[in-house]
Order: sequence, then C-alpha cells, then structure tokens
Amino acid sequence: MAYTPELTESASATLRRIAWSLGKPMTQTMNAIFEKIPNLMDRDKICESCRDPSACNICGFNGNEAA
Repeated sequence: MAYTPELTESASATLRRIAWSLGKPMTQTMNAIFEKIPNLMDRDKICESCRDPSACNICGFNGNEAA
C-alpha cells in the first residue's frame, strides 16, 4: 500500500536539498533514504514494535537485502 504523505515545509526543503545533491528526483531520493534507514536503526526494536507482520517480506528491517 503506497501513499503520498504530506511533508512539513522543513522536511520538504531538506529532502529537496538532498535530492539536488544526489542529482535525483525527490521521489527517488525519498526511496533511497528509506533504503538506508534500516542500517541506522535497531532492527530488533523496530520489529518488536511492528503492528503489521504481514509485510515482513517487503520490509527493509527484516534483514532481507532484496526487500
């Protein structure tokens, strides 16, 4: 289920600047950020807090590099 969340003005400005620095559209940049986040956070803690185990096969926190 994909949806378009509204960003705050500050988050939008930050994302735009990251996108410019990468030379990519904001949509691709946001996806790239979400691909990196699992490497920066405690996967066990995230999984313990999960409320939708039906999406483990596509979740970046499951440890599956293909997700």
